[in-house]
Amino acid sequence: MQFLSGISLGQFIPGESLLHRLDPRCKITATFILLSGLFMASKIPDFAFWGIFLLSLSAMSGIPLGIILRSARPVLFLVAFTAALNAFWTPGREVFRAGFLSVTIEGLVMAFEMGMRLVFLVMFASMLMMTTSPMAFSDGLERLLSPLAKVGFPASEMAVMMTIALRFIPTLFEETDRILKAQISRGADFESGGLLKRARSFIPVLIPLFILVFQRAENLAVAMESRCYVPGMPRTRLNPLVWTKNDTGAILGLLAFISAVILFDRFALKSFIIL
Repeated sequence: MQFLSGISLGQFIPGESLLHRLDPRCKITATFILLSGLFMASKIPDFAFWGIFLLSLSAMSGIPLGIILRSARPVLFLVAFTAALNAFWTPGREVFRAGFLSVTIEGLVMAFEMGMRLVFLVMFASMLMMTTSPMAFSDGLERLLSPLAKVGFPASEMAVMMTIALRFIPTLFEETDRILKAQISRGADFESGGLLKRARSFIPVLIPLFILVFQRAENLAVAMESRCYVPGMPRTRLNPLVWTKNDTGAILGLLAFISAVILFDRFALKSFIIL
């Protein structure tokens, strides 16, 4: 049995593609624009365009589509839970009833749309992390938040904290997978029995996992101190960030794509439905 196999959330995949070479500030800004555009999608056909756009990003970055799709695996339970809530609690034309719960056509449409929004949200955010190195992401986020430092906001500390938290996700999965395999090799059974028995069988996994997490955190703190890291102090950079024409073109192209999808949704699709 394979545990946590194929988890790609938070991992950086080195490359020399156009997406890898874009300024991290451009990619972070583009990700927020993408997420805003996703929540403007109000029709099911709109998600076909977002799927095509995701395929284009996969081809441009050289990252296989399967790896990008696997990044949404950790949130599938949340997607299913959100879809179920929308399906059962959205009023409209009833499809069938189970006791006091009823499923409506409007609820099914809403469930599909919300589920697709969440899945695309995670995959686009994963594309940002897959094509941006930890140092570049931290520098880009710090530069974007730097105007807030004038009002006392700890931009540098927030950037470092978010970078460490995001990059710690794959490390946590790797350690969990290693402990699970070690326990299985010693005869541990995580599949048989009821829910309570399965939960108890994970106790020997959680204890060493917590110990390893605290050890990793202590090692990271020592490493940062040994490199004379002082929160809030200005730092020089070996590779300063440079905004190029490619970054401007990427933002303008993204805005053009989202505008085209919105226009299609508001006019072309509406005219097609009327006809």
